[in-house]
Amino acid sequence: MTVNNKRVFYVKYLAHEIYIDILKARADVRLDRLENESPDTIAAPILSAAHAYQVGAARDEIAGHFHVNKDLLQRAPNLLIVSSNGAGFDPVDVDACTAAGVLVVNQSGGNANSVAEHALGMMLTLSKRILESDRALRREANVNRNALIGNEVQGKTVGIVGIGNVGRRIAELCNGLLHMKVIAYDPYLTAEEIAARGGEKVELHDLMRRSDFVSISCPLTKDNRRMIGAREFALMQPHAFFITTARGFIHDEVALYEALRDKRIAGAGLDVWDKEPPPPEHPLLQFDNVLASPHTAGVTKEARVNMGRIAAEQILDALDGKRPPRIVNPEVWPAYVKRFERAFGFAPK
Repeated sequence: MTVNNKRVFYVKYLAHEIYIDILKARADVRLDRLENESPDTIAAPILSAAHAYQVGAARDEIAGHFHVNKDLLQRAPNLLIVSSNGAGFDPVDVDACTAAGVLVVNQSGGNANSVAEHALGMMLTLSKRILESDRALRREANVNRNALIGNEVQGKTVGIVGIGNVGRRIAELCNGLLHMKVIAYDPYLTAEEIAARGGEKVELHDLMRRSDFVSISCPLTKDNRRMIGAREFALMQPHAFFITTARGFIHDEVALYEALRDKRIAGAGLDVWDKEPPPPEHPLLQFDNVLASPHTAGVTKEARVNMGRIAAEQILDALDGKRPPRIVNPEVWPAYVKRFERAFGFAPK
């Protein structure tokens, strides 16, 4: 076995140290770590030799010059695979990778349960007004509990935008635990496929109108930026809550602020932001009926281990010539196969 003939690098962090342990067990793989501040004298040779880049999923944690775009791809002529740490891949220009014959993979499903539990926790906290009650007790004497009457979640309607790995688990929890009505908008799935995942297929405008809780769980793409804006918030019922554990930029933060300011919706649970983490003075953080977290829905001990493990296993399988199970740009496969064969002398399966 040739030593260190397969080159993998990452910048700043991995989902979990188990990734390093798994790759270190392979004598034919070399793993390099770069920092956001690494000088070009150190970074350039690593990029030039790399076959795989294990990239962070959060765009604001990785320096811009290490985002995967045309410039980085030119500096990494041997790069074959870009693997995101998470289900999302915000720092990756997928179109640029496809044009360069570079395969993009993610770890979809690895943190689905953690994210779904977070979304459900936000739903319950907002509906029962637990956050508002907590804040009132900390700053007021003789709090009137009758001014903090909440609602049960049981029997209500949850509208899930994107019923993939996370959305499917949200549907399962809402159906099984709380006997809720689940409706879903997902243009990539048929009515039969959505029904098999526990939901009723509807269009987006119908979902916004009918839902007591709107839950966003789709990836950010070039087609759905600002998909939830002023028009969509205007369709929501005054007692309804907006919850997102997906990605910033899918919803319009200004439009959401205006909907909350004008009391056109009941509240929001926000785990993702245009700028992460948001500054304390962010307008949306000034509302007592906004439950906020800094993109931590998928950050649990269990999920981090799982994500690190499946990322390592997937990258090794790919470098061994197997077809990865979580390809973001499958249309690149023919070009990728040719480049892989030139690099390693055999074609992947």
